[in-house]
Amino acid sequence: ALRRLSHYLLAHYQKGTRPVRDWRTTTNVAIDLMVYAILSVDEKNQVLTTYIWYRQHWTDEFLRWDPTRFDNLTQISLPVESIWVPDILINEFVDVGKSPHVPYVYVSHHGEVQNLKPIQVMTACSLDIYNFPFDVQNCSLTFTSWLHHIRDINLSLWRQPELVKFDRSVFMNQGEWELLYVLSRFQEFSVKSSDSYAEMKFYVVIRRRPLFYTVNLLLPSIFLMVMDIVGFYLPPNSGERVSFKITLLLGYSVFLIIVSDTLPATAVGTPLIGTYFVVCMALLVISLMETILIVRLVHKQDLQPHVPEWVKRLLLEQATVLLCIRDRKKFSRSRTQSSDISRQVDNNDSTAKLNHYGCEDPRECEMVGGARLAPAFAGQAEGSPLMHGVLREITTIRQFLEKREEFRDVAHEWLQVGYVLDVLLFRAYLAAVLAYSITLGTLWSVWRDA
Repeated sequence: ALRRLSHYLLAHYQKGTRPVRDWRTTTNVAIDLMVYAILSVDEKNQVLTTYIWYRQHWTDEFLRWDPTRFDNLTQISLPVESIWVPDILINEFVDVGKSPHVPYVYVSHHGEVQNLKPIQVMTACSLDIYNFPFDVQNCSLTFTSWLHHIRDINLSLWRQPELVKFDRSVFMNQGEWELLYVLSRFQEFSVKSSDSYAEMKFYVVIRRRPLFYTVNLLLPSIFLMVMDIVGFYLPPNSGERVSFKITLLLGYSVFLIIVSDTLPATAVGTPLIGTYFVVCMALLVISLMETILIVRLVHKQDLQPHVPEWVKRLLLEQATVLLCIRDRKKFSRSRTQSSDISRQVDNNDSTAKLNHYGCEDPRECEMVGGARLAPAFAGQAEGSPLMHGVLREITTIRQFLEKREEFRDVAHEWLQVGYVLDVLLFRAYLAAVLAYSITLGTLWSVWRDA
């Protein structure tokens, strides 16, 4: 019965002609699509590779028979090369995929032909990677007849749009991408007022799973930034802070080199995470510059000048109150002591000029004068060169000690200024990092939950 029916249907069949008895009759082709897998998303070349199950359904008026004449056969499979098939292609098609060949179609006794086949589709898609790794891509698959206009071949949807939209029954969802839904829409297309063509568009909406990129890209960057913030707790007058921050900067540079191959690249733009990495690098550089400034400010130098009065008022008085520094009283007390010491040094210098013996007060001078009249020194002349030399050396030593104490006080003042300035810059840096992190976290949260 199968052989007789096949010979009956194909004996005088003309596969080169559209199968209608009246040429004014439109062949209606119902199509359906189910996404089986998302194979790859090439952001650089803007190509999406999917594996779909594609189904076509149309009526062939020359493939009808009476089942009672052929042992009640109501359905038969025929070679696809032996019958007419519509020339429906995908407009976004860019390359031939590795699709298996299905050699047969099903034909019912009413002339209804079903062509079911799996297809690996490589299509062009406008990929927006700005939200990477929380991006959602919307790629279209447009099915249309390449030659026949809408009066010859019209397209329709096999199933209801709601059933197509949320059908994940055959989707393999263990990869990087997950299928959200598939939208379908029918439209007519024409070029320069020519005949219209029927088009059936399927919008495949997919979302990237961000866990891998969050663990391998975001968390290491966050850890390095946290270590940079912790580095501010090193003493500002310690050289270890500079080397620590330089090490962090080098480590972040190596990290960027490693992840550069992971980030998607396109010719039209860069993802926001790339900007995030660049800004983090800039923050590390700013942190290093701030550390160099503070270390240069508090470094002990013999020729370091006194702290200007406006700096003292601005940083050691107003800034300490603004920043709520607990030991600001010690700062003011230290400044008072240093000013007293400076005045004392000036008075001692003037006294040393008037007193060639270099005595610190008149009583010491009387003691020195009385000592010259003592019996032990009775045999020496009043203007003995040895005594003058000893007193000159003592005066030099005292002046050196006073000068060194003055240098210490100046260095201590600059250390206080550096400490307050370091706290001020650290809090500004911390506020900038927190604001930047909260902004990006909010954006990514909105994109992920959208």
